[in-house]
Amino acid sequence: MSFIGYVRRAVFVAVVCAGVVTALVLGAVALTITGGDGARVLGLDVLAWAVVAPVAGVFLAAPIGMLALHSIIRRRNRGLAFIDAQVEAIRRGAGALPRPKVGLSDIDSHTQGLARLAGELAQQRALDRDFASDASHQLRTPLTALLMRLEEMGETDDMDVVREEAAVAVTQVERLTGVIDTLLARSKGEEGVVPEISLDSVLAALQREYQPAFTAARRTMRVDGPPGLAVRSSPADLGQILQTLIENSLAHGDGRVTITMRASAGSTVIEVQDEGEGIPAAIAPHVFERSVTSHGSGLGLGLARQLAERNGGRLELVSSHPAVFSVFLAGRGIR
Repeated sequence: MSFIGYVRRAVFVAVVCAGVVTALVLGAVALTITGGDGARVLGLDVLAWAVVAPVAGVFLAAPIGMLALHSIIRRRNRGLAFIDAQVEAIRRGAGALPRPKVGLSDIDSHTQGLARLAGELAQQRALDRDFASDASHQLRTPLTALLMRLEEMGETDDMDVVREEAAVAVTQVERLTGVIDTLLARSKGEEGVVPEISLDSVLAALQREYQPAFTAARRTMRVDGPPGLAVRSSPADLGQILQTLIENSLAHGDGRVTITMRASAGSTVIEVQDEGEGIPAAIAPHVFERSVTSHGSGLGLGLARQLAERNGGRLELVSSHPAVFSVFLAGRGIR
């Protein structure tokens, strides 16, 4: 019931109580008069009692009405206090506060709607923070690689090297454009149709891009598997997933990095492993969590798993010693 409804009920109860008291008093007076010799009761005649009885009824019923009204106002104030506290919490960036149910339909309706809004805003803020972190991670790596490529072009006079580096830089720019398009679509909540792409072209571009880094680290990268495999994935997302795995192997692994691809029961599996010591047993079960990592931020692998799931696949750690990550994506095998 609404606040106004409860007030009306309290007034109605008070009026009824006053009427009942009046009727009882007048009835008692009437019985006394009719049963006695005189026409006066306690020094008052019937006309005086007709005035005194309602007044007495009001005075007796008023405390009951006031108590009821006080209880209603107190409950209403509790609801309003929650609304004020929840609004302040929203300003501070907090989520929904514990909501009291005061038993007034209009107040409860408003507090419920406000608490729901606070929860939705808190969830949206968390999504925005994750989006900003993911966007920063997805854009920082290709931009850094592109900058290194341009610096190498500026330090050589060999036109053949310049042309080769420029071709790789163009590929990096194209992938960066794809990353930006993917981020924009994600910010708008657009899923889109997952295309079927050639795995060979993605891996060839990554090999060209990371060759200087592997050479500088005196390490090698090898790709094994049949040519012509097709997968269903956004090229930018697949490039980001494999890029994250390659960079982890470069930063935390050792020896040769091997990328193995194969068709399996209507899907395509891509495995990335190196010859390092692997992942500590305490960290392995949590390796995809954003805040858990042995070195630096854990954002990369968590984001890579999200990208795989967004394309209808999955990313799993199938071995921790040595570290072997497998990407499972839908595909029709060799095209």
